[in-house]
Amino acid sequence: MAAPNASTVAHAVTPERIMQFAWGYIPPLVLEAGIRHHIFDLLDEGPKTVEQVHAANGASVRGLSAVMNALVGLDFLTKDAQEVYSLTAESAAFLVSKKPGFQGGIIKHTSEQLLPKYLKLNEIVATGKPAVAVNQEAAGAEFFEQFVVDIFPMSYPSAQVLAKTLDLEAAGRPVSVLDLAAGSGVWGIALAQSSEQVKVTAVDWPEVLPVTRRTVGRFGLSDRFAFVEGDLLAANFGTGHDAATLGHILHSEGEERSRRLLAKVFASLASGGTIAIAEFLVDEDRRGPVSGLFFAVNMLVNTDNGGTYSFAEISAWLAEAGFVNARMVAAPGPSPLILATKP
Repeated sequence: MAAPNASTVAHAVTPERIMQFAWGYIPPLVLEAGIRHHIFDLLDEGPKTVEQVHAANGASVRGLSAVMNALVGLDFLTKDAQEVYSLTAESAAFLVSKKPGFQGGIIKHTSEQLLPKYLKLNEIVATGKPAVAVNQEAAGAEFFEQFVVDIFPMSYPSAQVLAKTLDLEAAGRPVSVLDLAAGSGVWGIALAQSSEQVKVTAVDWPEVLPVTRRTVGRFGLSDRFAFVEGDLLAANFGTGHDAATLGHILHSEGEERSRRLLAKVFASLASGGTIAIAEFLVDEDRRGPVSGLFFAVNMLVNTDNGGTYSFAEISAWLAEAGFVNARMVAAPGPSPLILATKP
């Protein structure tokens, strides 16, 4: 039998990736443990040994050793020859809870709210029905009441880009903004911060709006916000708005409701008004990006009809509603923003 040549050996198929994925649930859980036990916050104060972290947070030395070494292996921490641990540039920027760039909010929900539903994935694939339909008010209000504040930092930089794109700082007249599925109010807050001319109407479920009110209040913007309770297809949006934001909502609505929602938004805008959509986009052939494909599975697990969509699909829905000039704007969030104009 002939020996394999160098080319065959170099391209040999191995189970390495499958073995890595067999333990793929560990990294987010290790990150969650690091966040919940304040490891990143404590190391932001300065490098520390495991014993020093133990003295500060009371967690077991055994547990901290295992988790902190795993975080070193994942390049979220470093340690020197004296077993002193430090943050990396990435963890210092995004995993310290008091910093504006903190992205650990969604990680905090991994063990109790996210993974338990995914344990039913085999059944969900068979039936096509979600574990819990969080897009329905009865089931979803409690989840989003906790969740929207934690994901504020994910959208805030993109919302600031939107404010600059709309050139709100130069506004010489009042600007009316419709913030749909407002959640924490992050989109309206960033737009209102950019100009004193901006007034925001925030629409969300009655259980979520108290969170919106509190967050808006912390930013000192309560006098420039109005609040409307209700389901998006039933609530009164009013008319004559200059801009409308749909921050990560179409994916949970599904195609039919999204198309109806876009038509309703069109009717609520003034001529020349702009709709701004933030979404986890996928390519038309759904080969990538993997974040969008993963999020489609997340919608399978958590919604009745939700999914992720391509720019071409959303552009077609916008055109159907009457919008023109659908375009993408680069933003620091998980996907570009989609903007379109009412003629």
